[in-house]
Amino acid sequence: MTAPVVSGAQEAGARPLWRDLVMLTKPRIISLLLVTTAAPMYVAGSPDWTLVAIVMLGGYLMAGGANAVNMYMDRDIDGVMGRTKLRPIPSGRMTPHAVLAFGAMLAMTATWLLALYVNVLTAALALGGFYFYVFVYTRFLKRTTPQNIVIGGAAGAFPPLVGWAAVTGRLDLAAWYLFLIVFYWTPPHFWALALNKQKDYGRAGVPMAPLVWGERETMWQMFWYTIVLLALTILPCTFGAFGWIYAASAVGLGALLLWGTVQVMRAPEGQWSAPAWWVYKYSLLYLALLFVAMVVDRRLLA
Repeated sequence: MTAPVVSGAQEAGARPLWRDLVMLTKPRIISLLLVTTAAPMYVAGSPDWTLVAIVMLGGYLMAGGANAVNMYMDRDIDGVMGRTKLRPIPSGRMTPHAVLAFGAMLAMTATWLLALYVNVLTAALALGGFYFYVFVYTRFLKRTTPQNIVIGGAAGAFPPLVGWAAVTGRLDLAAWYLFLIVFYWTPPHFWALALNKQKDYGRAGVPMAPLVWGERETMWQMFWYTIVLLALTILPCTFGAFGWIYAASAVGLGALLLWGTVQVMRAPEGQWSAPAWWVYKYSLLYLALLFVAMVVDRRLLA
């Protein structure tokens, strides 16, 4: 495959190519996906470090490829949104076809790596997440319905399935339970961001919830999704799937997330920006710590 083509600004050394390639993969977002991939591996069994390393590498490449293709498909709206206008394509540092080729190359490499060194089911699940994110969410849902994050959130919920299948070679009900946790976590997490970035989405013509439903209805939806999420996280403790370490973590972490959501709702009109940012940032930590608590609980109380 040919090397990515760059613009004159890139050739002039305005920004090292490797930095743009890393930017295309969205490493900060992928870091959380890797946590939700690795933790289920240790919940499902006792994988050796080589298997974990291969799955982490394959997961990064697949998610990075999906993010790169996402930037290719969203190139028409990235240039008008403040938080995305400095990406490689709208800034002119890389051509659209170069970004598409890079994303496809990463996805193909990840599929080959996971199928050859892990198992076909793991590779198929990772590739399924890629296609769901690129075609179902980015290509269709994102620009047509305020439910884009709700349905499209399934793409971000594939990593637990990937991690579980890598260790067991199958998908148990427990794996789908972890899938649902990420699925119900996604709307309140992303809508907290959308509340603060709705002007950007409005300029781009993306029908995010605050623009279509209004701010208050979006806040109520965040609240109810958080309630369902908390109930879902506590449920396995009632039938002994996890012990007191996970139970205490789920209750404590969840109560703080719910408190943050309520603060957004209680904020006076026009003053919810700060609490919404808090919910967005804390929700990232919440999900990571929740999955870590699962592993600690299984290892210490097994």
